[in-house]
Amino acid sequence: MIEIRFHGRGGQGAVTSAELLALAAIEEGKYAQAFPSFGPERRGAPVLAFCRISDQPIKIRANIYEPDLVVVLDASLLKVVNVAAGLKPEGILVTTSSDSPEKVKETLKIKNRLGVVDAVKIAREVLGLPITNTTMLGSLLKASGLVKKESFILPLKGRFGRVAEKNISAFERAYQETILIQ
Repeated sequence: MIEIRFHGRGGQGAVTSAELLALAAIEEGKYAQAFPSFGPERRGAPVLAFCRISDQPIKIRANIYEPDLVVVLDASLLKVVNVAAGLKPEGILVTTSSDSPEKVKETLKIKNRLGVVDAVKIAREVLGLPITNTTMLGSLLKASGLVKKESFILPLKGRFGRVAEKNISAFERAYQETILIQ
């Protein structure tokens, strides 16, 4: 089983990201679950969402404390939340940042593999808004290969309707522009 934790801010789409990833895994015949961590969240406040993907039925229903993958949708969280907390030694952290991957790694003080993409820039250019959820899914997929790119098409079209093509374009561009380092 692969466990993924998403860090974002209210309104950025962390919950949507987790749900879309689960739907893409289900498209491939895998088992998946996605759920938020609810508390006193409000627009702009830090939020968590979780996703599990497995080839077997998933029976656990708890939050994820030792993720295989961490996805950060807002670079400002890198300095205020320990986004790498519990990340497995062989785990991967994927984040948006305009900084170099080396600088991000130094800031986080991690030894894990790291994927970095300027998702905010891509989202603004492609979507016209700094909402990074679909953009970061492209980056996550590049870093992890969890599911096939094609498996996101139906979930993205189902979720975004007439603006799905823009979201698919942002997803694809982030996939191409993500830089991975050890």
